Amino acid sequence: MNRESGRSTLFRVGFSDPERARVHLAQLGEAASPLMAMLASTADPDLALASLVTLIDLAEDRADLLAALVDDEGFAMRLLMVLGASQALGTHLHRHPEQWHELTDPDLGSTRPAAFAVRASLLAAVAGRERSAGADALRVEYYRLMLRLMSRDLAHHVGVDDVAAELSDLAGGTLEAALELAKQHVPNAETCRLAVIAMGKCGGHELNYVSDVDVIFVAEPAEGAQEASALRVASQLASMLMVICGDHTAEGTIWPVDANLRPEGRQGPLVRTLASHRGYYGRWAKTWEFQALLKARPVAGDAELGQAYLDTIGPLVW
Repeated sequence: MNRESGRSTLFRVGFSDPERARVHLAQLGEAASPLMAMLASTADPDLALASLVTLIDLAEDRADLLAALVDDEGFAMRLLMVLGASQALGTHLHRHPEQWHELTDPDLGSTRPAAFAVRASLLAAVAGRERSAGADALRVEYYRLMLRLMSRDLAHHVGVDDVAAELSDLAGGTLEAALELAKQHVPNAETCRLAVIAMGKCGGHELNYVSDVDVIFVAEPAEGAQEASALRVASQLASMLMVICGDHTAEGTIWPVDANLRPEGRQGPLVRTLASHRGYYGRWAKTWEFQALLKARPVAGDAELGQAYLDTIGPLVW
């Protein structure tokens, strides 16, 4: 396109920096023309185009990527919509350019992954790894799954309820994997049983893209273990889980884990036994704390203990 007509065209498409966009489009060659309409439908055409050009430069199979952009309209739309909406996922793709292939899956638009499959893939990512490598591997897998989820959401108009539920399932699986990684590195982890109870948006299957995850921890000693020492180990596991999810590493971060909805909030112990939870809610809890418990849902750790927590607290919830 010539400079004069091209500038006005690029403004109409939605580019705020048409000169920069013109340079980037020239780098795309023959792929530029069929992508223009799709770029116009993204949240941020400038971001989408700049991120795409960087991805092409980094991809070892850049010729295949360019061909797929021209030949597979569904793939092109999914990729551009994600790149135009999320700088974090664009950065993830730049670190792992091979993952552009994830968005060529023709079933993405119609198939929501089962929660158990999401959990299994996250657990596999951390299995047998030391803590630092495991935390990075967890992030890579988390963002791979998020990439697929967001592409479905933006390009295939998935319902808000389904997206929120899938985000909540992803959060539950991430908490499970983080706890498993913590167990591999906390001494005597086998001496305690620990359940992670999701609260708030995650507990209600209402999680959004940019949110922390509210939890409550409940623990019991394993058979034959002393309660005091088992609770110390459980606190170490809970603390490490929170660090694994919230720390910034070379692969970015996931989200903060917020345990402040627990009894006594920041001032209370991070981990309590069932009896301790029952005693607090029976004597001291305020109205809002009972309301918060309406969304309590076990999502990670000892499933039997998590159900026991619901059975114990449930009769107290208004």
